[in-house]
Amino acid sequence: MTQARSNTVDGVLRRSARRVPERTAVRYGARSWTYRELDAAVDAAARVLLAAGLRAGDRVPSYGHNSDAYLIGFLACARAGLVHVPVNHSLTGEDLRYILTQSGSALVLTDPALAPQLPESVPAMPLHGAPDGLLERIAGAPGAPGEVPAEAPDDPPADGSGDALVQLLYTSGTTALPKGAMMTHRALVHEYTSAIVALDLKESDRPVHSLPLYHSAQMHVFLLPYLAVGAENTILDGPAPDRIFDLVESGLADSLFAPPTVWIALAQHPDFAVRELSGLRKAYYGASIMPVPVLERLRARLPGLAFYNCFGQSEIGPLATVLGPEEHEGRMDSCGRPVLFVEARVVDQEGREVPDGTRGEVVYRSPQLCTGYWDKPEETAEAFRGGWFHSGDLAVRDAEGYFTVVDRVKDVINSGGVLVASRQVEDVLYEHPQVAEVAVIGLPDERWIEAVTAVVVRRTGGADGSGGADGGAAGVGEAELIAAARARLAPFKAPKRVVFVDALPRNASGKVLKRELRERFGTP
Repeated sequence: MTQARSNTVDGVLRRSARRVPERTAVRYGARSWTYRELDAAVDAAARVLLAAGLRAGDRVPSYGHNSDAYLIGFLACARAGLVHVPVNHSLTGEDLRYILTQSGSALVLTDPALAPQLPESVPAMPLHGAPDGLLERIAGAPGAPGEVPAEAPDDPPADGSGDALVQLLYTSGTTALPKGAMMTHRALVHEYTSAIVALDLKESDRPVHSLPLYHSAQMHVFLLPYLAVGAENTILDGPAPDRIFDLVESGLADSLFAPPTVWIALAQHPDFAVRELSGLRKAYYGASIMPVPVLERLRARLPGLAFYNCFGQSEIGPLATVLGPEEHEGRMDSCGRPVLFVEARVVDQEGREVPDGTRGEVVYRSPQLCTGYWDKPEETAEAFRGGWFHSGDLAVRDAEGYFTVVDRVKDVINSGGVLVASRQVEDVLYEHPQVAEVAVIGLPDERWIEAVTAVVVRRTGGADGSGGADGGAAGVGEAELIAAARARLAPFKAPKRVVFVDALPRNASGKVLKRELRERFGTP
């Protein structure tokens, strides 16, 4: 009965392999896999992992760049009943050691070039690019491209019902140390269904996946749902504009997910105005609002391009709300309405639902939710208090059910005893023509408790990081930006200080790491 009711992540691929076996599933570099070949490769890779002595429930971090081998490694863990732990490939030192230790890793799948960064005490297996790599070990086994058996063995995870853990999704750590959200097969399969419905994912789409696969958005909102519907997928090492333009022109890509920062880079690329890009039909973005001028430029150049705003967090798989193409007009700052399997409401500090139009914390109920945080019972209890998951996001819900995120709870600034939403200050500063990017934070202050501080990337001029009265370089200065803010905001909301930087620290999804900014500028 358990196997007959199988509801697993790897089962998503298996069903597509039976439905469209000879269709191309994934392209990466010179390699291409049909659905039949990919499914059989996952079988072979699962056998390699189990032969290495791993047992159901063991945690297996993946520490590597984008590749077909990374995808196969994740699905092989799912099929073998292991718990996959995606790790940011830019982490090193104590940050890397923390996740490997906190998760209790049994074996790390890694790129050979990254292996020297791993602690010597941690067992590792190359993903690919080495004689003993996971991809190389299955090259001569049944299931390799060109050697696929007619029937792949049926080796479901220990709990084919989907209640077993399949992944620890570590939070981005924008406000505190990362926590491992415990995701079950069932939760992720529900999230895939929500993504397919809300984002209009079709078998005929040709998506390109250029953001890191270790991040839940690229893997679980796009790549796995697209494998579920049987689409042709292309995996890139990163969001290189030239490569994306080539794929669109050749007809191999018509769908792209990227944070606004990447869409900005694409729109500002010299070739954007001259390449034949009319084949790009779907544009997905998340992590922050899309600047209106950028959206208008993209629409003017590509009038047939449909935009979707995706919002959520790791703990919910990560898609929670979507603003569809037909919903953007008049709601550019909204993140949309909850997706199929998500129930959301806005509550006050006591957990009581607030009236529409009132700011409060967003809380969720959903089968997509994690079961808690790995080895953190107190944090789990706090997050799930009152029978709802507390997101930490402050938002307003309107009468039609659309949510607009105001701020993170921990990013609200206490200025002289009055709470200031950093998002409101950022929106005002973004209107200045010489501001490319801005993040507003609160820094310790003897008078104000927390001083409203704007960290700015200039559109023109240099950046010295000094925050002096004239900015210390060509371009807009501190006094001008403070004056611009005061003209639009109440005095207590205007920045007390402006510092200039070359770039804002971001995680893989494009979210600004305000914790790093507070640490950098909060120390005298």
